[in-house]
Amino acid sequence: MTPLAAAANENLAQLSNYLVYSSMAVYTLAFLAHITEWTFGSRSKVARTAAALTAAKRAEAPAVQVRSQGGTAVLDRPKVVTRSASGARDVPDGPGAAGGTEQGDLYGRVAVSLTVLGFLIEAAGVVTRAMSVQRAPWGNMYEFSVTFSTVAVGAYLVLLLLKKNVRWLGLILITTVLLDLGIATTWLYTDSDQLVPALHSYWLWIHVSTAIFCGAVFYIGAAGAVLYLFRDSYEAHLEAGRTPGRFRSSVMERLPSAASLDKFSYRINAAVFPLWTFTIVAGAIWAGDAWGRYWGWDPKEVWSFVTWVAYACYLHARATAGWKGRKAAYLALFAFACWIWNYYGVNILLSGKHSYAGV
Repeated sequence: MTPLAAAANENLAQLSNYLVYSSMAVYTLAFLAHITEWTFGSRSKVARTAAALTAAKRAEAPAVQVRSQGGTAVLDRPKVVTRSASGARDVPDGPGAAGGTEQGDLYGRVAVSLTVLGFLIEAAGVVTRAMSVQRAPWGNMYEFSVTFSTVAVGAYLVLLLLKKNVRWLGLILITTVLLDLGIATTWLYTDSDQLVPALHSYWLWIHVSTAIFCGAVFYIGAAGAVLYLFRDSYEAHLEAGRTPGRFRSSVMERLPSAASLDKFSYRINAAVFPLWTFTIVAGAIWAGDAWGRYWGWDPKEVWSFVTWVAYACYLHARATAGWKGRKAAYLALFAFACWIWNYYGVNILLSGKHSYAGV
């Protein structure tokens, strides 16, 4: 490489770092906009519709009259609870955190617009990182982490573009993206460099790109499962006749119903599971080309398979045993925890053939 080309690549690497830090600044503004929306926006349509239905049901319930010694005592109307099916609360769905007032919706639109801007800047950082080394921009944990957060935000924006009711996901997504980028830039940063010969293969583009995409989408499914657990607990609290705190109500009433969150998490995980299967198969084929064997019980291979088994058990339980609700959510979170351990724990704490990529 000529000195001029080396200098150009170094400038591109510095530009990539600048773009990543700039995206973090924009994501921070998006985070503040989401906080403002949830603070000053009205309750979601979910909560307002549920409250209206509860009031209507109470109005329809007959009053209880008791005659005693010529007088009439009128007791409170009983609380009416309806269920669409056994174990399922009859709570209507709505736009989640979209905000029921013009002011609340304005803050939400600002947050989404800033998220789009942050995504474009971060994506440009990934591209310039690739240009600086003239290879796929995921040769180490730093590059993988930056690309991971880019894909996660991109998947969220695609769901919004498809008119899916997922704006409620924005706050938790941006929070974790900032955490991911903070870890990447602080502890995982690695100067751009060329890869070892074994990684110079078109399978790098196929295997690692699908692994990043699967992880990003699995993350969205896990976020849905976490929010489901909180929302389900909140609905059970209300169903028991107890009054939750003001802060808890303010947060929970901006989420879709627990049933919708449960369905959302399941559909996301089920949609990406076949691609995760392909990721493992592609990795085995690449291992056969690079190391002369398709499977060697390397820590990365083992935990990739464990993750596959965990998600397979989750989907199988949902399809055959009828597992829904909290048990399914716990199993989905366990499966994603396996994926996280496979990324951070195996790469940092365990040694194997995948360790030569460094952090």
